[in-house]
Amino acid sequence: MSELLPVLRDMICEADAGRPSALCVVVQTSGSTPRRPGAAMLLRADLTALGTVGGGYVEADVKRRASEVLQQRGTAVLDFSLDRDLGRGDGPICGGRMSVGVTTVTPDADLEPYRRAVESLQRRERAWFPIVVEQKGKRLEYRVHLEVPPTLLIAGAGHVGQAVARLAGALDFHVVVIDDRADCAARERFGSDVKLIVDDIGSALRSYPIDSACFVVIVTRGHQHDYQALDAVVRSPAHYVGMIASKRKAQMIFGRLAASGVPPELIDRVHSPIGLPIGAATVPELAVSIVAELVQARRRDTPKLVEGPTQSTTDG
Repeated sequence: MSELLPVLRDMICEADAGRPSALCVVVQTSGSTPRRPGAAMLLRADLTALGTVGGGYVEADVKRRASEVLQQRGTAVLDFSLDRDLGRGDGPICGGRMSVGVTTVTPDADLEPYRRAVESLQRRERAWFPIVVEQKGKRLEYRVHLEVPPTLLIAGAGHVGQAVARLAGALDFHVVVIDDRADCAARERFGSDVKLIVDDIGSALRSYPIDSACFVVIVTRGHQHDYQALDAVVRSPAHYVGMIASKRKAQMIFGRLAASGVPPELIDRVHSPIGLPIGAATVPELAVSIVAELVQARRRDTPKLVEGPTQSTTDG
């Protein structure tokens, strides 16, 4: 799930246990920065932390200044210029600027917006929560959106499919593996976090509710299964469709699709050969190249995760 999820869960647990904490969220950036808006860290009352807003001197500064905010049970916006420490030799030299909103969450705070956000994200629904801070005498509100992990449909439960599933799961994709072989699409091979569908691959893909947030990777055991899988998804609104194949094999399958009436613009969007060209030779290397391309496609169109600031309706 979103990297914000464990931060919010821990924050709620701290408040329920009667302990205050400071929620620190990157709310604005410009230029080159170690994290983008939406990155978050929780500073507990014992000054231990969960999550990260960038690491290094920036994060150390955030912890130091957020601890003061926490002691005062207040809020703040912390501004950082990431070239100011150039003379220290090993300080940040990114050259950008970032602002971190800090708000104290006390045991008597209204936790419902955070609880609703956690519950929605667990249902794989879009969610957001507010962070209200004092700045220059005004109460300002930012709206922080939680990223719903995209669905990755893997057609084929062989060695490559297994390696891709393992790596993509670690990178916060919701992984679904489809194969018609029960011994391959087996729980002991994929673990508890992967959804497994044992069915005809083409039929299962056609019946799956593919939307624009879905990624499809086709790594079946043969040309005919690859063709059936691609034919099932090439007309779908999937964000990404990729198929493992040599250039010759890809052109053969593309030719069959064209002959069946698939428009060329739909065929052109298929990534095949699949993966970034890193010279991969082993199964783990192939998985790295494939998942790297998935991440590239995902982050190319990452939505804005922080909106604001606007003047808080609780102002006054």
